[in-house]
Amino acid sequence: MTLVHPGPPAFEAKITAPTDLAGSIALLPRPLVFTNGCFDILHRGHVTYLAQARALGASLIVAANSDDSVRRLGKGHDRPVNPLADRMALLASLESVSMVTWFDEDTPLQRILDCRPDVLVKGGDWPIERIVGYREVSAAGGSVHSLPFIHERSTTALMEKIRRL
Repeated sequence: MTLVHPGPPAFEAKITAPTDLAGSIALLPRPLVFTNGCFDILHRGHVTYLAQARALGASLIVAANSDDSVRRLGKGHDRPVNPLADRMALLASLESVSMVTWFDEDTPLQRILDCRPDVLVKGGDWPIERIVGYREVSAAGGSVHSLPFIHERSTTALMEKIRRL
């Protein structure tokens, strides 16, 4: 009997460094949808939101906050729970996600400018005019959406529940 090493899963190829975005995006079908977030502990709210975002176009790019960027958001001393590489692998494994990248800045504006999406999406807690990249995407003829939550879930609430145990 021979032991077979299948190599890395195919979804790992969806993870793209910010410096490689231009070439990778050129291969994706349009319209291109962009969203971003921490996605620290992936839950039903996340995957529903990402599937809805993908339905707005042919490809979905997700930009994840770097670990330092998450810490600067003040979500708690123990956040992120999962390191960036793990969060990106989970996101990349989702059928709705076409590509995953990251950003270390406080906002994803540079990744939005790098990607030039046709559609920019955030969750329903973001008024459209306050979504980072709203002006830039709108000015380029794209659309911006704030998707209402179907499942009231949050990593912060989940973390609070865990801390109480």
